[in-house]
Amino acid sequence: MENVQVYKFGGASVRDANAIRNLEGIVRRYGNQQPLVIVVSAMGKTTNALEQLFQLAHSGQRYEAPLAELRAFHENVATELGINNDSAGRASTPAPTLADMFTDLSDRLATVGYGDYDRQYDQIVSFGELLATCIVARAIGAQWLDCRPLIRTDHTWREGSLDWPTTELNISAALPELLAQGPVLTQGFLGGTAGGATTTLGREGSDYTAAIFAYCLRAAGVTIWKDVAGLLNADPKLFPDTVRYPEISYRETIEMAYYGASVIHPKTLKPLADRGIPLRVKSFLEPEAEGTLIHECQHPALAPAFICKADQCLLSFESKNFAFISEENLEVIFGALAQAKLKINLMQNSAISFSVCTDFSERRVHKLMDVLREHFTLHYNTGLMLFTIKNYDAASIARLTEGKRLLLEQRTRNTFQFVCKTEAP
Repeated sequence: MENVQVYKFGGASVRDANAIRNLEGIVRRYGNQQPLVIVVSAMGKTTNALEQLFQLAHSGQRYEAPLAELRAFHENVATELGINNDSAGRASTPAPTLADMFTDLSDRLATVGYGDYDRQYDQIVSFGELLATCIVARAIGAQWLDCRPLIRTDHTWREGSLDWPTTELNISAALPELLAQGPVLTQGFLGGTAGGATTTLGREGSDYTAAIFAYCLRAAGVTIWKDVAGLLNADPKLFPDTVRYPEISYRETIEMAYYGASVIHPKTLKPLADRGIPLRVKSFLEPEAEGTLIHECQHPALAPAFICKADQCLLSFESKNFAFISEENLEVIFGALAQAKLKINLMQNSAISFSVCTDFSERRVHKLMDVLREHFTLHYNTGLMLFTIKNYDAASIARLTEGKRLLLEQRTRNTFQFVCKTEAP
């Protein structure tokens, strides 16, 4: 099909009934002129609530009260929107009812603790997007689509690796007929294995889902609707004087996302760049505003970008016999990091030690230490922040490092990074 557009709405844009009404207004005003795929995230803080339910169930604690609270939240939103839970509402393809969805969730929570931790995590946390799309599809009259049989992944739980040929075949076969009948609404963040198990694509992975559908449909464009004016050079919650980039290249944006910029998921850009599909970041609060256009372009020097990643862990590996850290040592360390599913955000080596900064997961760090303590002396610090300045200058470095005790720092031609204990810029 020609001129397909893909819209992605995050959790803030579907956090309550008024937000969903606003989403409907945007779709009707801007999305009705061409075939439209709408990708929706879990509502508000639902993913965090589901993570809490999973942890309670996994540790054998009572979870009935928070489960009831989560159910009441979704049912209240549906009621406020005038949705009868037992009917299709205005959805042209009936979605499962909330009652059925919560029965399924309750049944799955009862079995948590009897299998692979990460696999069970995916089966529970995935309900956020399923619940949200059941409500939004009914509210706006879109066709509800379960993305899990279409987006094929391997068995890498919590960050499924895509089988691109199968996924493209599935989406290109299923979507054209549906899109000819009107907008299609589906879940972000989710995929499925060949055996039908649910996988997730990594936290905040709904942006990636939008890019997957766009790539497979050779879409004309993707729009990510956020609660900010576009792609900014810093988080406005941390920096009061942010600058919006009106236009920016794929390459610059990919690097910012890799370093932790929260506006776009790191995997989103490559499939779009591969097919030259432009990405727009716009505000659902001011949909008429310009936003940011991300595409293949040349632009003058950009304002420095300030990127913060919280809850970091600094791990150091020292050789036990004062031998140099060799390529053989690094092979062992990288293999253990991959086995523990810990991603490296920054790394640095000296003669007899090697340090990495990763997102902190107590369970994964302990798994890593179990593998490596026989080979190395291990040290680690938690509760850290990783700061990155992209396109830095002397003033931006001075501004961000003032008053901070740096545990590790690194500088390249365009990027300055450091790890510290300070919790605010």
